[in-house]
Amino acid sequence: VENRGTGRSPKPPGPYSIEEMADDAAEALDGRRAHVAGFSMGGYIAQTLALRRPELVEKLVLVCTGTGGPGYLPTPPETIAAWETNADKSPAEFARASMPLSFRPGWTDEHPDEFEQLLHDRLEFPTPPECWRAQYDACRRFVEQTTPVEEFTAPTLVAHGDADRIVPYENGVELARRIPGAELVHFAGGGHLLFLESPDEFNRTVAEFLA
Repeated sequence: VENRGTGRSPKPPGPYSIEEMADDAAEALDGRRAHVAGFSMGGYIAQTLALRRPELVEKLVLVCTGTGGPGYLPTPPETIAAWETNADKSPAEFARASMPLSFRPGWTDEHPDEFEQLLHDRLEFPTPPECWRAQYDACRRFVEQTTPVEEFTAPTLVAHGDADRIVPYENGVELARRIPGAELVHFAGGGHLLFLESPDEFNRTVAEFLA
């Protein structure tokens, strides 16, 4: 599911909220119970969906995300600076300047052709700057509050890389600690887009959890 403002979904003017985007996901499910996976901001949406509509969530997979509150470690300043410096540029310029931070250090230099293809795919349906800012503000408000993840009833897998330069790894550890019975999978050296860096390992991990 592509959240509002992203991909082929509608791009209404902001402000956006994580709660609205969770309701969008619930509408897309149309009453069907499903395994729900959320990455980064999608993890915030998946958590909110699991709290607001637990009857829709069979199992929960939370990837490179966190839950906010007093102990939440924010995005590193150098990453925020790169976002803010380039946020008002064209989607292509913003993506080229900021997307390398979503991988572990050095990955884009080691995989230049793959990185160029990922940029091409991302820009097929670009996110306008005003939509990116609306999403960013929604994320900022989410992590300022404490989400009662202790109330989750769905079996939960948390996957996180310790080289994540967007959502620090410690947030994933804390998220898994607070969710009853959650399984934490540590991707050593994994960046924010660990599922693109290590697709076989990631897919195997998720498939085994959902089996």
